[in-house]
Amino acid sequence: MSAAAPKSAESSSLEPSCRDTAAHALSVVRDGVITGEGPTTKGRVHFSRSLDADDTAWCTRILTATAVNDQPVSRAEAEVLFEINEAATERTDGGRFDDLLAKAVAHYAASASGLKVPPRSVALAADTEIESWAPSYASKVNSEMLEWIAGQMRGKRHNNRRLMAMVATFLGATALPLAGQLPNVFDIGM
Repeated sequence: MSAAAPKSAESSSLEPSCRDTAAHALSVVRDGVITGEGPTTKGRVHFSRSLDADDTAWCTRILTATAVNDQPVSRAEAEVLFEINEAATERTDGGRFDDLLAKAVAHYAASASGLKVPPRSVALAADTEIESWAPSYASKVNSEMLEWIAGQMRGKRHNNRRLMAMVATFLGATALPLAGQLPNVFDIGM
């Protein structure tokens, strides 16, 4: 965690004890991104609708907390990450949140599809390549998961190129039933 987000009595309340409290803690980060105020923005200048390296560090810290590290990312956590992605109109984190979102969504989708996933501290680490652990093609990922991801991405203001590349890799030629939905997600003609 960066120096701008110290552990205090207020921030320790954002230390998750389970995936539900992790989703709640992420919603506190989302609210800070939206308003520029709150426990995750204390002690620094934070503009509303902006996402910076400290916000991303908060998300990483919450997602890799000891209490949840060995559990797969939950749908609720992934949904709040999508909300943060949508809320942040300005980005100054060097693309780290986009990487974190793609990895967290892949972690959730792979696990929900019955695939083994590494601990969060490994899978979500900035220096871990998503290709080293995520499924490389759609036949391993439940089609409901792919549809859910496509639904989360459809019509959003901010497109996450890292996530779109991951979904395109998942899809390959084996997910033809979703091909009709892809132009709406990726803005490409098929």
